[in-house]
Amino acid sequence: METEPTSKRRTFDEAFKRDAVALLSKGDQPIKQLAQNLGVSQWNLRDWKKRYGPPAPIRSSEVLEAELRAQRREIERLRAQCDILKKTLGILAEPNPNASRA
Repeated sequence: METEPTSKRRTFDEAFKRDAVALLSKGDQPIKQLAQNLGVSQWNLRDWKKRYGPPAPIRSSEVLEAELRAQRREIERLRAQCDILKKTLGILAEPNPNASRA
């Protein structure tokens, strides 16, 4: 009984991975096309990007708090506008008792 030969797993050195991530970062090609050109799967590129790519910028809590305050002010402004529109619609929808009937 013969067994089928197992596929040999390809390995790539770190320099190749970093170069691939650098090419991906340039944004000249979509990830799928770049993966085909390099002869790797797009999932490999995605994983390499996570490992060797630039870290995501960390936003300070002060910046986040300032954004939160700005968003809350915007929400209050929009609620006030909504209330004004509701009152206006209520006034316009009321029947006018002074209007003459034909």
